Amino acid sequence: MTLLNAEVGREYIINEINVKGDEELVSFLFSLGCYSGESITVVTRRKKTCVISVKDSRYSIDNQLADAITLKD
Repeated sequence: MTLLNAEVGREYIINEINVKGDEELVSFLFSLGCYSGESITVVTRRKKTCVISVKDSRYSIDNQLADAITLKD
């Protein structure tokens, strides 16, 4: 399951981030605390974005990136 399909308000654990070849994006996400093994919650979903909570901070990410973040069941 990906973050795009995650239930709003439920906490998940990140399994993997699939952004092959984009080391800059991986580095950016890591600086936000978004990496394998970290907990993540979808706060709200909008038409083209998701608002997520990672390490007590909220971020807005686009649906394409949300679909690249896989979650552990």
